[in-house]
Amino acid sequence: MKEVILLPDGECYLRTDFLDTRGADHFFSHLKRTAVWRQPRLRLFGKTVRSPRLAAWYGDPAAVYIYSGAVHHPLPWCETLQQLRRQIEACTAARFNSVLLNLYRNGDDAMGWHSDDEKELAADAPIASLSLGAPRCFVMRHKRRKNLASVKIMLQHGSLLVMQGATQRHWRHAVPRTRKPVGARINLTFRLVSQAAVQPAS
Repeated sequence: MKEVILLPDGECYLRTDFLDTRGADHFFSHLKRTAVWRQPRLRLFGKTVRSPRLAAWYGDPAAVYIYSGAVHHPLPWCETLQQLRRQIEACTAARFNSVLLNLYRNGDDAMGWHSDDEKELAADAPIASLSLGAPRCFVMRHKRRKNLASVKIMLQHGSLLVMQGATQRHWRHAVPRTRKPVGARINLTFRLVSQAAVQPAS
């Protein structure tokens, strides 16, 4: 079932039943065990800090991505991620050449306010966000129109959130910390990198 999220200056929809429980359980267990998880260092407000979550970047060889001052070279696709990519591309009628995996181990792990609008990403291309594991609240707010209320979406196990069009140009989003007891969650954001980042000098 496709649920349209009404966003001024944006396009967003949610499929709560993208994966059934059995399929979502399988992908969550497999990726939690086999993905090459790292805790990257991020450059925030002039300081280098540990990311408040674990992450893994996979994709085509040229899908090099710069995020928070760090250059991320993709790991090669595994068959599990290829399978999910094919399913999501069929569902969205879009093309993706990379995926960022984030592992939120508990309620202390979070994602701060940001937009996925880095220069490496194809402008206005869809970003498909697959949620596996414990439900977490996903919050969106407009960058300039302060009169608009924040949009809160509870992302359930096996749901697919698609942000497209001008959404990243006009909206920020976050996964805030929570004091409530909550289990682990894996989020996969499938993206289209339009150009390789400049390679650092060797």
